[in-house]
Amino acid sequence: MSDAQLPSSSLPRGPHELELEMLDLRPALEAVLMVADQPLDHLTLAQAVGHPPVDVQEALEALAAEYDEQGRGFELRPIAGGWRYYTRENVAAAVERFVLDGQQARLTQAALETLAVVAYRQPISRSRISAIRGVNVDGVVRTLVTRGLIEEAGQDAESGALLYRTTSYFLERMGLGSLDEMPEIAPMLPELDEMEDDLFAPATPPTAAAAPDPGPDPDGTPGEATEETPVPEPEVEPAESDDDVDRGAHA
Repeated sequence: MSDAQLPSSSLPRGPHELELEMLDLRPALEAVLMVADQPLDHLTLAQAVGHPPVDVQEALEALAAEYDEQGRGFELRPIAGGWRYYTRENVAAAVERFVLDGQQARLTQAALETLAVVAYRQPISRSRISAIRGVNVDGVVRTLVTRGLIEEAGQDAESGALLYRTTSYFLERMGLGSLDEMPEIAPMLPELDEMEDDLFAPATPPTAAAAPDPGPDPDGTPGEATEETPVPEPEVEPAESDDDVDRGAHA
């Protein structure tokens, strides 16, 4: 019997020829999300499970609400334009102990500071980051790029320097849906008036010491009061100008 005479159901099919089956929607979504290594949007999930995108979106929201109501050890979150499973916060310590086993590869303080500068001032060049932090940041920037937390974002129109911005992986690691959800940085800074008071407060000159009593004259009469010798005031280094301070704070 030739291939043409064989029933179509018995012919082998390649992976690209697999037909989508109408699987039970919720279990199918859970299975796909369980193996995903990044957030998946409802359109991608709809293609994977063979259901309309509208039904997939409703099912995702229902699953997330169901997990919250049941108090599961995991939750389904909309993150960085997609959906992904996350460990629930109240049991995260157990997972951390199991996975890390005391070997945490944390970012250094320098890397965290640099990442914060990029997050709040992006897109930004390395020279601008260095000016804000006051140190060379080439090595730290390379580390953040390698870890996938920041990426190149074109070139500066004036200087031609490479610009950097945060990635979707940064949003994922921070648990943010978008950069709009980042906390305001202004409330964490001291008031400008207080900074100016500290920077430009005049130095207080030392109080002149009174001249000692010369004691009685050789003839026994009390000594006459002598005029105090003025003590020269110390030179005060002029404070930085407003332009200098502004350049240091906003470079």
